[in-house]
Amino acid sequence: MDNLIICECNLKDIEQIKYICEKTFCETFMDTNSQEDMENYLKEHFSYEQLEDEVSNQGSKFFIVRDNEQVVAYMKINFDNAQTEEGYSNTLEIQRIYVLEQYKGKGIGKLLMQKAIKIAKESNLDYIWLGVWEHNFPAIKFYEKHGFKKFSTHIFKLGNDEQTDYLMKLTF
Repeated sequence: MDNLIICECNLKDIEQIKYICEKTFCETFMDTNSQEDMENYLKEHFSYEQLEDEVSNQGSKFFIVRDNEQVVAYMKINFDNAQTEEGYSNTLEIQRIYVLEQYKGKGIGKLLMQKAIKIAKESNLDYIWLGVWEHNFPAIKFYEKHGFKKFSTHIFKLGNDEQTDYLMKLTF
């Protein structure tokens, strides 16, 4: 993994962002959700228009990880009004960290987490928070390993399916 590069994205990276968003989301959730719900979610959240809006939002940042030229992971973080929930001022939300299945366990998630923590600390924020599906045990374990603690729940809608997410935070 000596060839890993983390790059902040802009509009010229939309094609790569769309690819990694769809691929990793399907790898992670296809087996546990209906095809219809997955297709609806992908259309709504990973369309070119939606991704262009998100990348253009000054309160959000996308990062992709490349292994040589292949995009293998990404992270999306949000500040202030770009966050998916209200009431978390002076914090950083990790909205998404996803790694291609074949690259999991190689430390890429850890690199992205370290990047988010560095950004939050340099920005003098109070803490980092995120939502994670209650049944995504590997992700929950990953976040707990990095010091995150559950503090609440919220409903995450995947297509027509209402799912419970744990809200977790890391305080410095």
